[in-house]
Amino acid sequence: MPEVTCIGILVADVVGKPVDHFPERGKLALLDRIELHTGGNAANTGISLAKLGVQTAVIGKVGNDGFGDFLVRRLEQHGIDAGGVARDSQAATSATMVLGHSDGERTFLHYLGANATLRYEDIDLDRVRASKIVDIAGALVMPALDGEPTVRLLQQAQEAGVITALDTVWDSQGRWLDVVGPCLPHVDYLMPSYEEARMLAGGREAPAEIARYLQDRGARTVGIKMGAQGAYLRTVDGTEIRVPALPVQAVDALGAGDAFLAGFLAGLVRDWDLERCLRFGNAVGACCVTALGATTGVRSFEETEAFLQQFEP
Repeated sequence: MPEVTCIGILVADVVGKPVDHFPERGKLALLDRIELHTGGNAANTGISLAKLGVQTAVIGKVGNDGFGDFLVRRLEQHGIDAGGVARDSQAATSATMVLGHSDGERTFLHYLGANATLRYEDIDLDRVRASKIVDIAGALVMPALDGEPTVRLLQQAQEAGVITALDTVWDSQGRWLDVVGPCLPHVDYLMPSYEEARMLAGGREAPAEIARYLQDRGARTVGIKMGAQGAYLRTVDGTEIRVPALPVQAVDALGAGDAFLAGFLAGLVRDWDLERCLRFGNAVGACCVTALGATTGVRSFEETEAFLQQFEP
């Protein structure tokens, strides 16, 4: 049975690089590379966990189309239990056009697709209850699951003794805490990016202030992914942990936050202390950005440990 079950968005990423300027309307521009990759928080975190040697299941929804076939096949190729991936006969598989800039930043054009129809009733609760950790991967862009259905799902997990984690996506509708807030009393590890965390906390700037605000509303431990600034975590007892980013040459930042979370969860599976989990997450995220695609650069557990040791005192 899975050690970690990732529930959330599954996306086919069409990645082009470099895109620093758009061609004139009606004209064509050449790129160095265009590739098809797995994407979406659940797929990215799940594949990264599998590459780190963690037994993983992914639950989500795709369409009855080529992109859906590609995503399920790719998950299974990594040894992931994809039996909980539902098919939608009406909506197509979610897809993103990822425009990779020369400096590693990305711009996205996204179609919600079948992710928008993922419902509580689609979730295999037996897989959830059998896991050590359940990760809600992509809150705020799953309209049929966000809010009260996610609260029920987290409650079911906690009642079964499962550790709960929740990761967010940028909310273009600006709902933020209205949607996520009711979930927080049932979240053991809230792990947003800095910009997402800032919005959840009503625009507060300091990581410690953000974390306290979200903990006051029920989250137990709050971790904030801060990109080039590393990572910050505040535990349920108020202990603060900061770790710096690792210096690598960034090729593509796509999936870095999901890779970080996978490394952090892999540490929790191994019952590491939280600072070690945070440092390992940083290492997985650093490896991720060295290759094009959301999971291409993620290495095995042993390779990541060896990579991290280069920077340890």
